[in-house]
Parts: sequence; C-alpha cells; structure tokens
Amino acid sequence: MTTEPASVALTRGTAYTFGDFTLTAYTITLSTDRISAMFIDRADLYQQRYTEQMKLADRQGKILSEFIETDILDDHATNWTDFGVGDLNAVGPANDITTITVSQTNIDDIVRGVKRKINAGNGVELMNENGLAFAWGATHFEILESYVQAQGFTEADIALKNGIASGLYYSRATHYLTNDNAANHVFAGVRKLATIAILRPLWGQVVMVEDPAGSTNNLLSGIGIASRATYGQQWPAVHLALWHDINTAN
Repeated sequence: MTTEPASVALTRGTAYTFGDFTLTAYTITLSTDRISAMFIDRADLYQQRYTEQMKLADRQGKILSEFIETDILDDHATNWTDFGVGDLNAVGPANDITTITVSQTNIDDIVRGVKRKINAGNGVELMNENGLAFAWGATHFEILESYVQAQGFTEADIALKNGIASGLYYSRATHYLTNDNAANHVFAGVRKLATIAILRPLWGQVVMVEDPAGSTNNLLSGIGIASRATYGQQWPAVHLALWHDINTAN
C-alpha cells in the first residue's frame, strides 16, 4: 500500500512540487498451529477398511477447517468496525455496539446500512469491484430466506420453490451461512481485501505413526493418525471502515 498523492492548487506558469512516495510492506506471519490427532488400536484397525481410515483423516481436515473459520470470524474486536442499532437507524452514534435483533422487517435495512457505511468510508469502488459479503448465522439465514420468499416476482418464486442456498446473491451482496461466528456477531464487508495464508506443505498432509508412544512413553499397539494446519491472517488497517461487525441480539 502506498501513500496517495495529494491534490494541490496550481498557478499557471509556476513550478509545482512532488509528494514523497511511501511504500508500506505488509507481511503475514504463519504462527498459528493446530493439530488433530487420533489413535486407533490395531485390532480395531484390522476390522475396518483402509477407506475408513481415510474418512477419519478427511474428518480431521474438516475439523481443522472449522477451527480456522472460527478463529478468523472471532477477530471482530480488532479488525472490524462496529455496526449496531445506532448505525442501523442512522441517527445514533457511528460504530455503535448496541445489539440488533435481526428480523424479517429489518434484515434488508441491515444490508442497506452496511452499504451506506462502506460508501461513507470511501469504499464504493472496492465494493463494486470485489463485491460485498455477509456471513450470517443459521437463525439469521432463516430470516433472510423468509424475507426473500416474501418479496415479489421471480426471485421470490424461486425461493419459495427451492429455498435459498448459502452463497445467495441478493441486493448486490453475497450471503453466506456459517455456524462459526462468535456469539452475537455477524461479519459483513468488502470481499478479497483480507488475506488468509495457510502453509501449503502441511495442509492436507496426513501422518501415520506406527505404535506411537503413550502418555508414559510406553508404546501403544496401533496407528496414530495426525493432521496439522499452520496459518496466519492479515486485515490491513487501511480498510478498517470496509469490514463491519454486526452486533446481534439473536
């Protein structure tokens, strides 16, 4: 990210001055480590197929993925801008923490309110370029489905017939479903600006350990299956006004 050039007055026939160019280098430290490991007794191992072991390893990958999503969505306190009742009504204090009870009558107001705050934060071009996203909880997503079904014309007919899927594009925003939000918090903001980095050589690598050591360093008769993830995340402070923490009461 560089400093933006200033706009200064110019008098015809006179010299002008240059502003300094400043380059800010952002780096990501992959410092968060998680592991999912389980032990299978050798007798149990011989009573199941190899494919069953791979299903266990696949489940470990899902567990790690869920933890990473939870960890990222739990970063609302430092990396996102608060959005509460005052912001929803546009009459209270900016960046309000007063919780909103999400309902069918105000969920569209929440979407518009987030857009307004992003527009006011000079994020309209980035929002138009990258898109806007909401990560709703299960209760909120049900309310969103009810709202969409209650509207007229083609989209309501489709929603009534088929329901809505996570990843729904509605009101110029993509709406996702997650069970990993922090309690009473919903993420909303411009997409593709934050960076989540995962150490690729470790991701998806399943390690099988024959007769691993137990808690007293005695060998266990069986197989240890372990999967590991090392990752980091970055939310550049320059975009703070473009990510919002919707404080919810439900």
